[in-house]
Amino acid sequence: MQNERNQNTGVTFTLLGFSEYPDIQLLLFLVFLTIYIVSVLENLDMILIIRINCKLHTPMYFFLSHLSFVDFCYTSVIAPNLLNLLLVEDKTISFKGCMPQYFFGCTSVITEMFMLAVMAYDCFVAVCNPLLYTTAVSHKLCAFLVALTYIWAGIFSSTLTYILWQLSYCGSNITNHFCCEYFALLSVSYSDTSFSQMACLVISMFNEACCLLIIMTSYVFIVVTVIKIPSKGGLQKAFSTCASHLTAICICHGIVLVLYCVLKSKSSLFLVKVATVFHSMVIPMLNPLIYSLRNKDVKETIRKLIYIKLIYIFTQHFFPFSFIIHMPLSGVREVLKAKSTVTILSQTLQDSALLWVS
Repeated sequence: MQNERNQNTGVTFTLLGFSEYPDIQLLLFLVFLTIYIVSVLENLDMILIIRINCKLHTPMYFFLSHLSFVDFCYTSVIAPNLLNLLLVEDKTISFKGCMPQYFFGCTSVITEMFMLAVMAYDCFVAVCNPLLYTTAVSHKLCAFLVALTYIWAGIFSSTLTYILWQLSYCGSNITNHFCCEYFALLSVSYSDTSFSQMACLVISMFNEACCLLIIMTSYVFIVVTVIKIPSKGGLQKAFSTCASHLTAICICHGIVLVLYCVLKSKSSLFLVKVATVFHSMVIPMLNPLIYSLRNKDVKETIRKLIYIKLIYIFTQHFFPFSFIIHMPLSGVREVLKAKSTVTILSQTLQDSALLWVS
């Protein structure tokens, strides 16, 4: 076994990616680069918005900030390698480079699944027990659930990565994929992969079943509670609380089920790659939009941040020693608390003018 592991140190994998379409490599690069940049900016902005807006310091947005972090990590693990494959002739990756990519990608996927399950529980408490919400979903419980989600994902990802590490591979291997995907690596191993396939199947089904059980149980109670709501306003509020989360769940788990339950034949390898792109790049780009478009506080914070940026550019040009250049995070929070854009603009220009004159 030790000799097999030593042999794997010199193993390389050739990732074909989308090389069967040489005429549109540049177009694919530009499309994927745009998606990647937008996804990174959206998720980092969402984390920043939740951090600086005190109105968003709630359990739901605490979980959402971690979901944005996971999405940022996931797309940053997959996208750079995909973009590199579209540009360079050498499409090889070493065994030692492939294993970390698989580990972090797998960890991100499992973490996202359970983070959505935790957010389903949060929706359940918010709708079914609104008066006990702050007590039932305390800060300590939120931190515990998030930590448990990361640890849980790390354990199963480490297990699957260790299984791949123990397999033996030829010196050079060609895989028809753009990332180090589990079954793509199994297909080029000359070891017996029956246990590896069974282990992945059991772990995947167990995690998916646990997530769906938590989500479905939560939403059964939510639906029962919503049916009992007499007022139209209460019904609309309950729907708005859960609509964004339910949309994210349908997209995420729908793609997972398509990838691992529907697309099995070799003739569907292109669809597998497209679905993987959608899962690793498009979904992380859509999640911040799904959760922010229906939320007034998020949209208001984004609007005020845009105005702060415009004021910064204005004061840089007319008042080069303006205080806003060195404004701390607490100062940004105070600006965001302003009731109107006029208040932000007038207060900023007054302080800038006074500092510039003095």
